[in-house]
Amino acid sequence: MRGLLVIGHGSRRDEANAMVVELSRALAPCVDLPEWDAVEPAFLDLAHPDIAQGYAALVDAGCSEIIAHPFFLFEGNHTARDIPDALAAAQSAHPGTRWTITLPLGLHPGVVHAVRARIEDALEHPGPEHPGPDTAADGGSAGGSRGEAQAVGARRAATSSATTAASG
Repeated sequence: MRGLLVIGHGSRRDEANAMVVELSRALAPCVDLPEWDAVEPAFLDLAHPDIAQGYAALVDAGCSEIIAHPFFLFEGNHTARDIPDALAAAQSAHPGTRWTITLPLGLHPGVVHAVRARIEDALEHPGPEHPGPDTAADGGSAGGSRGEAQAVGARRAATSSATTAASG
């Protein structure tokens, strides 16, 4: 039997982890797509189930062939080293199983299409404008209130965290 392990980075934000779980559900076996006998989510860091637990759940479901998909944007240390190391450790606890890892999303044509769709959505339904780091919220020069500076700093931190999580 074949199982699919969808691996996210893991986050302190439950909403981010829920996306990996939801993707796993969306990829779950159905009558029309019998490629997988079972699908499980797993996380590299900060959330559970971890990779060993997700792998074990697939083995418990009867899977001996595990396809691991790192739900990451591009290749990096996590996808090239950390995830394969965790999969090898999980395999050693379950002799008689084997695993294959997919490439991260990268510049797959589907990703490029999705990016174009997000850009089109933003152009059709613009959200609130965000001032640049050198502009106060009211369009004036920098040097606004401390709250405005904290808001800009929080946006930068959120962007940096999202970029790090997506980078693998």
